[in-house]
Amino acid sequence: MMSELKANEPDYGNWMPRKVLYLLGVVCVLLLSLSVVFPILIVAGALFIVVFAFVAYMRYQLSPRGGNVQTLIRELVLDRLEWDGNGRALDIGCGNAPLAIGIAKKFPNAHVTGIDYWGGRWEYSQRVCERNAVIEGVAGRMNFQKASASALPFEAESFDAAVSNLAFHEVRDAKDKRDVIKEALRVVKKGGAFAFQDLFLMKRVYGDTDELLETIRSWDIENVELTDTSHSDFIPKALRPSLIFGAIGILHGKK
Repeated sequence: MMSELKANEPDYGNWMPRKVLYLLGVVCVLLLSLSVVFPILIVAGALFIVVFAFVAYMRYQLSPRGGNVQTLIRELVLDRLEWDGNGRALDIGCGNAPLAIGIAKKFPNAHVTGIDYWGGRWEYSQRVCERNAVIEGVAGRMNFQKASASALPFEAESFDAAVSNLAFHEVRDAKDKRDVIKEALRVVKKGGAFAFQDLFLMKRVYGDTDELLETIRSWDIENVELTDTSHSDFIPKALRPSLIFGAIGILHGKK
């Protein structure tokens, strides 16, 4: 992937990994080849072609060369972060650090920490985060480390602001995803700002939204609101019913 990028271009990856396309393509070819001997497989082959086409469309729409949906969704988090930019900010599940770097660029007085578990499932790594920060000219005010969002390696009230974008539902070592929200808020200073975007409208993950807000308020949070971002105009209609984009929202406010 790195060889495909210009030396001065950051690599923020794509939520739809290229390897998923490759795998689907291989399955399509295999099924269609076998259908010569086993004609019944032509139906399965046709189904995989449809899935392949949808995944390719999604990857294109997410990319800067397509609909740039990935960037626009991320910017919704920045728009909801009501912070003066003085102090320390934390990006939980930073991926290749687009949101963390966005904070550093928007707030020149801020120092930003990005944490992620990374791993081979995604097209992300700490090395790419650090490279992106250098390219964007903010490396001197950033640091990155591997950690789980379920057990952040920081003292309580260590940060003046905290953000996260579509990461909480991926935390595998937290059965109840509300615990991830609570852990994120633990490290925010009293009066600090937060903006977390995730599948907060998906009941099987977070339960009823009103009950979720009441639970968060019971943690002595000064102000918290939930903004539905699933119907943002820039999200193509074909992607809105998907498991991700049809259920996204932002929890934001002050501790």
